[in-house]
Amino acid sequence: MSAPVTAAGPAAEAYRTAARHWATGVAVVTAEHAGESFAKTVSSFCPLSLDPLLVSVAVTRHSPIVAAVRADGRFAVSVLTDRQAHVARRFATPGAGRALGGFTAVPMRTEATGAPVLEGALAWFDCRLHTVLPAGDHALLVGRVAAAATAPGRPLLYQDGGYRTLAPTPLTSTGVGA
Repeated sequence: MSAPVTAAGPAAEAYRTAARHWATGVAVVTAEHAGESFAKTVSSFCPLSLDPLLVSVAVTRHSPIVAAVRADGRFAVSVLTDRQAHVARRFATPGAGRALGGFTAVPMRTEATGAPVLEGALAWFDCRLHTVLPAGDHALLVGRVAAAATAPGRPLLYQDGGYRTLAPTPLTSTGVGA
């Protein structure tokens, strides 16, 4: 069996450097299977379709959460607030996103499908698995939304290797603060 080929060299480094400049929201994808809970911080979440209601999230293809979602057929995505950077850090840490019987330090609840949803999230999407697509070194989980909701707050952002928040004054269509 040969080792996987990974991108290396000047083009790959330029890609990584350029991609780090893209500012994105931060979310946690969660699932349960066989009495075990799984959670993974992601920055590659995307509302995908209105008809049917679909969302997608990219996760490293060898992550245990991918196998759990495939086996159980459901997952949730919780969009984090600017007060939840500690949650993002926890579930970005390898090995910290897996627990027998659930997570005690991060409160969660279930909604329509029974997948865990993070308490205090800015928004959440409770999904039944629609399909899993190969996406290079990631798996693209596409979920059919069974329930969703929002709460007041400001999003947590990720850009250039660090967590960020929105400026307190939003820009208007002219590019000047309101």
